[in-house]
Amino acid sequence: MSEDNTDTTAPQLLHLVFGGELVSLDGTEFRDLDKLDIVGIFPSYAEAHTAWKASAQKTVDNAQMRYFIVHMHRLLDPRTIAAQAKS
Repeated sequence: MSEDNTDTTAPQLLHLVFGGELVSLDGTEFRDLDKLDIVGIFPSYAEAHTAWKASAQKTVDNAQMRYFIVHMHRLLDPRTIAAQAKS
């Protein structure tokens, strides 16, 4: 029998970290979609934040460059958004 080392007590909350050069600092439209930097998908916000911060610091000299954290678990389970809207 194989061992399963996944923690089943906490829900899996996936976060996507990505970035790219913006057209304008006033918006979120990217200059070139082919040049988006997909940093990765992370199992917790803390890990995603660490990756976001490292990526953002690498591009600190480019004011147009921005990195984002997307809460994928909210997109995968729309009930999460509905529940938050009610509270």
